[in-house]
Amino acid sequence: MKILKYTIALLLSITIASCSSDDDGNTEDLTGQTGDLILKFDNGVGDQDFIFGTTYTNDNGETYQLETLKYLISNVSLTDSDGNVYTYPAEDNIFIVSEANGNTAGEIYITLEDVDAANYTQVTFGIGIDQERYASGADGQGDFLTTAQDEGMMWSWATGYRFMRFDGTYTSETETDAALNIHMGSVGTAIDNYKETTLTFPNEVLVREGNEPSVHIKADIAQVFDGVTSVSFDDGYAQVHTDETTTGVIATNMSGIFSVHHVHND
Repeated sequence: MKILKYTIALLLSITIASCSSDDDGNTEDLTGQTGDLILKFDNGVGDQDFIFGTTYTNDNGETYQLETLKYLISNVSLTDSDGNVYTYPAEDNIFIVSEANGNTAGEIYITLEDVDAANYTQVTFGIGIDQERYASGADGQGDFLTTAQDEGMMWSWATGYRFMRFDGTYTSETETDAALNIHMGSVGTAIDNYKETTLTFPNEVLVREGNEPSVHIKADIAQVFDGVTSVSFDDGYAQVHTDETTTGVIATNMSGIFSVHHVHND
């Protein structure tokens, strides 16, 4: 009986050691590796694709059409499966998502280059420009200042950036094809409408050297008007520029429009 017990114990020890050895052998060394990651932004309205000139209806029964749809994304960071956070380099960490630049599938690509290799589980990004970047002055904006000006995403330096630009028309019980201009942003340092959102991936994003995974992010434009707060164009939300109340409501709604639809690890 003692011999049998010793034999079983020996076999267990060998098995555990073998498993431990296999685990060590399967540990992937990602030291020094980098890879690219694509964030694909896909604008829609509810379960419909967004299309310029198409008529959509908000929860208040008002209809609207847009001819311009663009917004700023900044401060992109990624959290890996161990809880480590990788933040994209600050000088390049600001982008314009413009529907006019979408591909035939309506997707706008943001390519993050030379990202630290890891298994990522979440992405965090800001909508607009944070106060720290704004406080760095015009010289601290780098080439993006000219880009924003060319894209119509600034009022003036003193007032600041437009975080989003939705231009079109709306029709309500009292108005027909009236002007619709949603230009939410912070107003200098007096009004801070910068918001951040964190999205969890449905499966890990595997950033590796020689591999280019992509994350398909849906943006439900309807939630800009029918999100946390449902707004009526007739109640002052047809022209949103520098008013503290209306810009704050739209900023909060805007931060909730994003979700991850799927991930490709090609």
